[in-house]
Amino acid sequence: MKTADDRGMSRALALAAEAEAAGDVPVGAVVLDAAGRIVGEGRNLREQTHDPTGHAEIVALREAATSLASWNLEGHTLVVTLEPCVMCAGAILQARIGRVVFGSWDDKAGAAGSMYDVLRDRRLPYRAEVVGGVQADAAAALLRDFFEARR
Repeated sequence: MKTADDRGMSRALALAAEAEAAGDVPVGAVVLDAAGRIVGEGRNLREQTHDPTGHAEIVALREAATSLASWNLEGHTLVVTLEPCVMCAGAILQARIGRVVFGSWDDKAGAAGSMYDVLRDRRLPYRAEVVGGVQADAAAALLRDFFEARR
């Protein structure tokens, strides 16, 4: 039986594929409530919207906050195909997301344990539990194929 994390990651991977089809880096994200229901979702939209903040995590957080009529997403989980960057990690903490699940590690810009560990930094007033490597092979394959096709 699939867990809520696995179901969330499957949807995030589908969103990442949509991003790739639209010419954007294939990253997808969903926000799950405490019962495991999706309350917000997003995919990278930077190329489509020309918005430097158009990362999948930001799009998903905005949609979740709008659907719940609250910026405070305490008790929710963000599931994303790629380890969040510093910008997204800051937004995650500002939204009070308590748990972050991601697929592929990002050794170049990751802020959940690879390059930086913003999400668990004890110097900050809020921290998030981090679970990395969920369906990592599928998430990494999307990114690898995307960038190999552009080389």
